[in-house]
Amino acid sequence: MFKFANPVYLYALIVLPFLVMFYFYSNYRRKKNIRKYGDPELMSLLMPEVSKYRPDIKFWIIWLVLGLFIVMLARPQFGSKMETVKKSGIETVIALDISNSMLAQDVTPSRLDKSKKLISKLVDGFSNDKVGLIVFAGEAFTQLPITSDYISAKMFLESISPSLITSQGTDIGEAIRLAMKSFTPQEGVGRAIIVITDGENHEGGAVEAAKEAASKGMQIYVLGVGSPDGAPIPMEASNDFRKDKDGNVIVTRLNEEMCKGIAQAGNGTYIRVDNSNSAQRVLQREIDKLAKADVESTVYTEFDEQFQAITWIIFFLLLIEMLILERKNPLFKNIKLFH
Repeated sequence: MFKFANPVYLYALIVLPFLVMFYFYSNYRRKKNIRKYGDPELMSLLMPEVSKYRPDIKFWIIWLVLGLFIVMLARPQFGSKMETVKKSGIETVIALDISNSMLAQDVTPSRLDKSKKLISKLVDGFSNDKVGLIVFAGEAFTQLPITSDYISAKMFLESISPSLITSQGTDIGEAIRLAMKSFTPQEGVGRAIIVITDGENHEGGAVEAAKEAASKGMQIYVLGVGSPDGAPIPMEASNDFRKDKDGNVIVTRLNEEMCKGIAQAGNGTYIRVDNSNSAQRVLQREIDKLAKADVESTVYTEFDEQFQAITWIIFFLLLIEMLILERKNPLFKNIKLFH
């Protein structure tokens, strides 16, 4: 694996194309000034010791040296091997409801956006843990397999929208069953399934799936997003709301009883998500109670510095640049190299 220890220095490479443009402009100005004194071909005959190509060669060598020097400052490194390291942590699979009802705005900015922000903050609090992400509506699929790569987790989180699943509904049971299959086979590690939903149009089978998960040592935390009073569902790219077949505005309501039942069956906790940050704090406290175990991760180790090789290349290039004189040496006037 290749990386730079100080990649910020690579921004300095932007000066290289400007140096090229300045050099060509300077040559253009110099040739233009020479034409004021006579024909360039005649002038070259009057100055036989002046080389036509050597200044260009010296410039490109210095230009290359500068580029290599910038790369050297960035400290290129190669990972010589992969190693499995053990860190104490837990495994968490988050199942996020992305049905259309999650667009309701009884929680600001919307149920779905509030849920995504909550997940993002939860991931920020992880250190040696693993996290996976499942999205569901009328069906469920894995958005991100369980990993300790938190940057990828947050990147995948940003791309989530109801358009990912065309089949509407809220099949929490399928989401829980998929989550059970998402954990690593490692023994002794605390496992949590976090279901974030409004419970609307629940399709059944969730309580049975939660009991099965609990029997396998997994705890289920259900986060109910929304309000029991309900709110209309905005239509995307429109100021209107979704309506039923009779033209009435659809109002979606949080099904708290169902959410509590699933959490109880899953030996976990139900947490109401509102416009405050209390749900975040409660969930974090519950997650911290889980038993932490050595979670294995594969990483590159023994990164070897490569700047020494670049230093030698720079040294030889500078040596060559010093040996190339801008004027032709009379002692080698019969040698055509670099004329």
